[in-house]
Amino acid sequence: MNGFWLTLAAGTVFLLYATWVVSIREKRRHGYPRFFAFESLFILVLLNRDVWFRNPLSPRQILSWIILLASIAFAAAGFFTLRKHGLSRGNFENTTRIVERGIYRFIRHPMYASLLFLGLGAMIKDAGPVTAVLFLVDIVATVITALMDEGEMKAKFGAEYAAYMAKTKRFVPFVL
Repeated sequence: MNGFWLTLAAGTVFLLYATWVVSIREKRRHGYPRFFAFESLFILVLLNRDVWFRNPLSPRQILSWIILLASIAFAAAGFFTLRKHGLSRGNFENTTRIVERGIYRFIRHPMYASLLFLGLGAMIKDAGPVTAVLFLVDIVATVITALMDEGEMKAKFGAEYAAYMAKTKRFVPFVL
C-alpha cells in the first residue's frame, strides 16, 4: 500500500506541474478544473490497477476496452488535427485559428471527450461507490473545463467561435 501512496503523490505533483506549464501560467483558466479531471482519472486508474487485465473476456472487460479504445481514438484525432491545422504558437493548445477539420467538424472537444470515455472505461473495470464518485468528479470537472475553454475561445475568436459552437456538439458527434 505504500507504493500506492508514493505513486499517488508523485503523479499528483506531476499533474500540478504539467497543469502549470501548459495552462495556468499562460492564463488559460480552464486548466484549474482540468487538473481535477486528470487527478480523478489518475486515482481511478491507480485504484483499479489490479483488475485491468483480470478476466479479459468477461463482458465487463470487453465493454471497458471498447470504451477505452474510443478514448484513445478521440484523443489522437483531436491532438493530431489540432496540431496540424491549429497554427499553434508555443504548445498545441494555443491555436491561432478555429479548427473545423477532421473530428472538429463534428465536436468542439474531442480531447475532453476522451477524458470522459477514459473515466467511464476505467470505472467499468471495477465499478463501485468509490469509482463512481471518481467518475462523477471526472464528468463535472471535464464539463466545467469545456465551458471555461469555450468562454476563452469566444473571447479570443468572437462571433466566429459562437457560429462554430452553433453547428457542432460539445463531446459526442450528433449527440451531446
